[in-house]
Amino acid sequence: MEVAVNPELKTLNIKQDITYYNTSNDTLNSIVLNDWNNAFSDQNTPLALRFSDEFYKGFHLAKPEERGSTTILEMADDQFMALEWQRTNQNPDFIVIRLKNKLPPNSKINVHLTYISKIPSDKFTHYGYTQSGGMSLRNWFLSPARFENHDFIKYHNYNLDDIANAITDYELEIKIPNQFTITTDLNSVSKDASSAAFSTYHFSGSNRTDFSLFIEKQNTFNSYSNGDLEVLSNLKNKKLDEIQKAIIINRVITFATDFIGKYPHKKIMVSQADYDRNPFYGLNQLPSFISPFTDEFIFEITFLKTYLNNYLQYSLRLDPRKDNWVYDGIQIYSMMKYMEEHHMEQKMLGRLSTMKLFKSYNITNLTFNEQYSYYYMLMARKNLDQPLGDPKNTLIKFNEQIAGKYRAGLSLSFLDDYLNHNVVHQSVQEFYSLNKSKQTDRSDFEKIITQNSSKNLDWFFETVIDSRDIIDYKFSNVSRTKDSIQFSIKNKTDNFVPVPVYGLKKNNIVFKQWIEPKNNDSVYVFERKNADKIVLNYNNEVPEYNQRNNWKSLKSLVITNRPIKFNFAKDLEDPFYNQILYVPTLAYNYYDGFAPGIRFHNKTILDKPFTFDINPAYSLKTGTISGSSAFSLNQYYRDSKLYNIRYTISQNYFHYAPDATYFRLNPMVQFRIREADFRDNRKQFIIARQVIVNREATEYVTDNSTPNYSVFNLRYLNTKTELINHFSFMTDAQFSGDFGKLSGEIEYRRLFENNRKLNLRLYAGSFLYNTTNSDYFSFGLDRPTDYLFDYNFYGRSESKGFFSQQYIIAEGGFKSIIEPRYANEWMATLNASYSIWNWIEAYGDLGFTKSKHQKEHFVYDSGIRLNLLPDYFEIYFPVYSNNGWEISQTKYNEKIRFVITLSPKTLVSLFTRKWF
Repeated sequence: MEVAVNPELKTLNIKQDITYYNTSNDTLNSIVLNDWNNAFSDQNTPLALRFSDEFYKGFHLAKPEERGSTTILEMADDQFMALEWQRTNQNPDFIVIRLKNKLPPNSKINVHLTYISKIPSDKFTHYGYTQSGGMSLRNWFLSPARFENHDFIKYHNYNLDDIANAITDYELEIKIPNQFTITTDLNSVSKDASSAAFSTYHFSGSNRTDFSLFIEKQNTFNSYSNGDLEVLSNLKNKKLDEIQKAIIINRVITFATDFIGKYPHKKIMVSQADYDRNPFYGLNQLPSFISPFTDEFIFEITFLKTYLNNYLQYSLRLDPRKDNWVYDGIQIYSMMKYMEEHHMEQKMLGRLSTMKLFKSYNITNLTFNEQYSYYYMLMARKNLDQPLGDPKNTLIKFNEQIAGKYRAGLSLSFLDDYLNHNVVHQSVQEFYSLNKSKQTDRSDFEKIITQNSSKNLDWFFETVIDSRDIIDYKFSNVSRTKDSIQFSIKNKTDNFVPVPVYGLKKNNIVFKQWIEPKNNDSVYVFERKNADKIVLNYNNEVPEYNQRNNWKSLKSLVITNRPIKFNFAKDLEDPFYNQILYVPTLAYNYYDGFAPGIRFHNKTILDKPFTFDINPAYSLKTGTISGSSAFSLNQYYRDSKLYNIRYTISQNYFHYAPDATYFRLNPMVQFRIREADFRDNRKQFIIARQVIVNREATEYVTDNSTPNYSVFNLRYLNTKTELINHFSFMTDAQFSGDFGKLSGEIEYRRLFENNRKLNLRLYAGSFLYNTTNSDYFSFGLDRPTDYLFDYNFYGRSESKGFFSQQYIIAEGGFKSIIEPRYANEWMATLNASYSIWNWIEAYGDLGFTKSKHQKEHFVYDSGIRLNLLPDYFEIYFPVYSNNGWEISQTKYNEKIRFVITLSPKTLVSLFTRKWF
């Protein structure tokens, strides 16, 4: 390639000659070139849709000049005859070149290209042009695609660092302005000062699938060498000097070389951009001023993770999308071995584990390596884990970047322990060496491990790697004498894999032995060796679903297998205790005022089948006790679209008027349904519940409604939410002694390419029968009466004043108060809004209401909406409605409506949805 860099236009002008050797046994009619830079060309590419799917706004709202593209100027053969090529709108990130003559095996063809690469901003992926005027370049040129199984691999750019390039020799000539420097992991050949303004650099590289290139006004990279390998790194850490960094880097290089094998190239880059794309989750979430780790350790683990990632990415000749688990497994397995060798005593939360305040927390007592299992279990307990062997692009983000990686490393560590600490290590080295001579796939790795083991390992690849079957053992029929222990192992999931049995004496290991259960009837007899407890999988070698049922006490008198332990706020699940967590709470509504309380629950970081949440509180305004509680039982289905059934019973006791309380009892069954493709954001819910309400009588509310009532409610919700599109459909049926009603709601949101947003909501509801004599159960045009006590009204019985202006998007959805406000026969409304500028929107509502003995009533309103945070913080300013020009009427401030959500849990869901 001959490349001329234009930093002002953010472009690379490229002349490229490709000599393509057909090393396959097939005769080729075409050649495929990866063009991943063109994935940034518009808002409809597979990459753009991926960003939308993960709720990343930056790309969709970017300016055209911030996006990238590839403009082909010329494509010709050796005779300078134009070649036919194709790049479709559906496949914008690869090019298919039609050959004029077929290319037989062991033949070659030359292709000459001229094109312009417009480099995108680095804010999308950390690669691209930088704000300082430089460029961090990856996947910026046209590269021949990998050929495998009689075809070219045609992968879209999904921002996964998994481009499938063919093994290539590179010669690069690049011309840049003299005020810039260039850093690359290619071999430097020469530098020419072609003029007073420009310099031309020559680089080369052999047997590579990719390379990195950084163009900067001021070089931020330092060079570190241990003799055989040069490391170029600009990882940030201002608190360490260069000598300290060099010692750490040399330690990591030496470990990787000894443990995996010699790096096949002379140079390797470890950049801050590489780390920012794949950080060590946990460390990157902590502000530096509260970090529980030393600066040396943070730099070491940061460098280790990034170095191993690049080390394997540029060495292994696997298909990085299809065989991703091998990359992840070797990386995390190597990191675990490095920690065992150099930081055996390091804890998951560093220095916090030495503080008396945190001594009782399980999370502070875990070793650094033990955290990997909990990140995997976080997804397994949510029934969101995916098979390790699945292609990388099919994984949800949390699995792709965290849980799947850690599970892959844990799986190799598990196999390593089971096969006595040598077979896996040896196999990794052999497989790494094999990659120096040929293109490989996962079957090569599996074959090497199998050949090196004397045991049958089919269970490992079939169950641990290629399925999401969970593993869960427990003891049964345990008996003991002074000298021996006899027991059976019960497999709760019918997935039989090896598992270690430990004997403990005062929490010290007195024996460990692997067993290989084949059925649930086998009886095992072990020498006791004074053990007072036997534990399955004590050190969590096996990625097991539930460790709470893994141990039995051998003491003569045992009151409970698991004593109760109280912890403040939150903790990881501790399999040896029944944990009760407590935390102060502060609730508010207009009638109770501020209500401080204390919440007792068992919701650890990992989900549990049974949870309770009891929150008694004291109302400062009324001087009475209030509060809520909930008890839930989850039933998960691993191989069904119906993946969860949740049984819940909840209670609430608060004031609904200044002098009156309500008690709500709500037994409920919820069915949750998802698509077979876990990345599909469509979710379906079916809810069946009985809402029982007892209200104290009060003169403050005079609506003649029944104070005590019970309503059966059946609801179906189908929703699919992405950044660009949101669609939801809900139907609701309610039956009580005095009324029955049906309603439905359709909601649609669209974010257009010009950053304008359209919101539409259609609601319709009708009574099947209604013998009530008040509007308490009627459809509300601008504010529901909320007789089911579902909504968080701060002053639910207020008809005037600030709290009466709280707006809940429900039923009619109107913002203006228009008489009649209620309908006791049927109602149909349409709510719409459209953005004018940024978060300022115009809204309009129209509809019909119908009550008994009255004609249909046409209603409408309009105004301005400040959509600061959709559904969570909004303000509505009415302008014109059935009431006339409201903006010019008296007491206009009382017509303004607001939406506000104070629940931290609800707001946090906005920021976690991109992961799940």
